[in-house]
Amino acid sequence: MTRRGFFDPHVERYLIADEGEVVIDEVAKHWAAIVTPVLELLLALPVLLLIFVMPSQLYWLPVVAALWLALRGIWRILQAQMDRFVITNMRVFRVHGILSQHIATMPITRILDISVKRPFVGRIFGYGHFIFESAAQDQGLREIKFVGKPNERGLTIQRVIQRSGLRGGMRSATRDYVNADSGRGDGSPFSIGSAGTVRTDTAPINTLHAETPPVDTSAWSVSTDNPAWDPKSGDTQPLG
Repeated sequence: MTRRGFFDPHVERYLIADEGEVVIDEVAKHWAAIVTPVLELLLALPVLLLIFVMPSQLYWLPVVAALWLALRGIWRILQAQMDRFVITNMRVFRVHGILSQHIATMPITRILDISVKRPFVGRIFGYGHFIFESAAQDQGLREIKFVGKPNERGLTIQRVIQRSGLRGGMRSATRDYVNADSGRGDGSPFSIGSAGTVRTDTAPINTLHAETPPVDTSAWSVSTDNPAWDPKSGDTQPLG
């Protein structure tokens, strides 16, 4: 089991485990997302050195500015660290936030289109931005920025959508068969048993009320040379 640090969103807590939901891909921010915060953090040092050139009555200005830059840089780095985009077999969702976490989720079936935006710098360093078009515009998932390997992950989402559609078709066929068997449906001879086996038989035959046609004995020929079967006793007896 992989050990996770304190500054980790622990996305496994938000899975619907009893419905069989599993993580297919957990996407952390590309390192390009923390370039600006790191520069702010590094800038705090030369700003602090201004204390030696500032008038003595204004020495506090470089201290406050350096502290503000350092705290802002650290905060933005932690924000990027706690921001995760998760692809499961049932949905996509985003978890972000440091002190309080926010979760935005979208079922796979509601995704209408995915656009991948790769700026020039992103093409060089291997990142891009996802833009989702869904049945209901979820603002928390409208745009996912700084996604590493965007083309591969876009294809992963497309595969999940296709597989989800196949599963949906099987469930629909199962419901049709069950409804037909109870007098509600189109009678499609397809169902999935409780043990997961596929049954492709037709409607069950009622053998309890099947009637046996009467036997016509008028065509029987009886000869004195051959034994005859007595239908009343069920024995074979010679004639004569």
